[in-house]
Amino acid sequence: MTDAGNFEGANILFLPQELPNAAEELGVPVEQLSAELAAGRATLLAARVKRVWPFLDDKVLTGWNALMLAALAEAAAVFDRGDYLAAAEANADFLLSTMRDADGRLLRTYRGGETKLKGYLEDYSFLIDGLLALYEATFEPRWLREAQSLAESMLVLFWDEDAASFYSTGSDHEELLLRPQDFLDNAIPSGASAAAMALLRLGTLTGVPRYAEIANASLRSMRTSVTQQPMGYGHWLCAMDYALSTPKEVVVVGDREDAATKALLEAVHSRFIPNKVVAGMASEDDPIADELALLEGRGLVGGRPTAYVCQNYACQLPVTEPAALLEQLAGTGDDPTQPSYLLPPKWRPSTTPDPGIWPC
Repeated sequence: MTDAGNFEGANILFLPQELPNAAEELGVPVEQLSAELAAGRATLLAARVKRVWPFLDDKVLTGWNALMLAALAEAAAVFDRGDYLAAAEANADFLLSTMRDADGRLLRTYRGGETKLKGYLEDYSFLIDGLLALYEATFEPRWLREAQSLAESMLVLFWDEDAASFYSTGSDHEELLLRPQDFLDNAIPSGASAAAMALLRLGTLTGVPRYAEIANASLRSMRTSVTQQPMGYGHWLCAMDYALSTPKEVVVVGDREDAATKALLEAVHSRFIPNKVVAGMASEDDPIADELALLEGRGLVGGRPTAYVCQNYACQLPVTEPAALLEQLAGTGDDPTQPSYLLPPKWRPSTTPDPGIWPC
């Protein structure tokens, strides 16, 4: 503290150096200084609690929690953090149980034990994306099934087939003079751009062509706005990049507790590949293999955990070593145009996207 103060004539208390250095300068033991600081903080806190507390915004929003869910799930996979994963799973459980009504309708806000307001487009699209990230981090089928169920509800509630765009409010929302639509990506993505991206990723994972078809239709409807004002449509551009690229489809087969499986997953998450999806199962006998296009026909090689890198559902030779997997992820492995494993006919897309529909 000084007579002149350090903020508008007053003093804001702070420690200008590390505690051991301060103790040495003052000539006192570190333990003594630490105890004195603790006592001082307790005194300050006792005085502070007598003041009028500022209002606290303690409501829980589905969409914002879903953004956190996606971040935690991705970070858990990349950094192999069990605490991040536990927090993500707990959050997903809360959102899927507490933030839905008896009919399964996703709700918007929660506070003081009360959940209310019908969820908006961003609540659905953010949560679908978060659940997909959680599936990729765990390979737990529940999260993928929940994401697909929410996607089906989202299309019923918010998709306008005639305009090829999404509304921000559901068809069951209270009637307004004008049903709103929001397309600009601001501090967070717009619900519409997030919906397009979530549907693209879900379509790649499940092999359901309809999801990608709807996403592409929404992207086409935005092409003029995006090309004229790209700075306002950052997440739309990410979705367009995904749609125009050839996303990598990575499958890992093996017990997640096996050290060899962990090594393959570490290789997958060691590279930043934004346009990719990751699926997996413990063995070829896993029932989920019948539900996901990417998993059918995939299995262990020589009884060892195995990885497959695919594009357009055509896979390179399966690998069991992380180094070989990294080569394929980098595009230096086998030629993906000469696949050794092809997607079974029932899963193959019925149409090939026409790149000519895009302005770039």
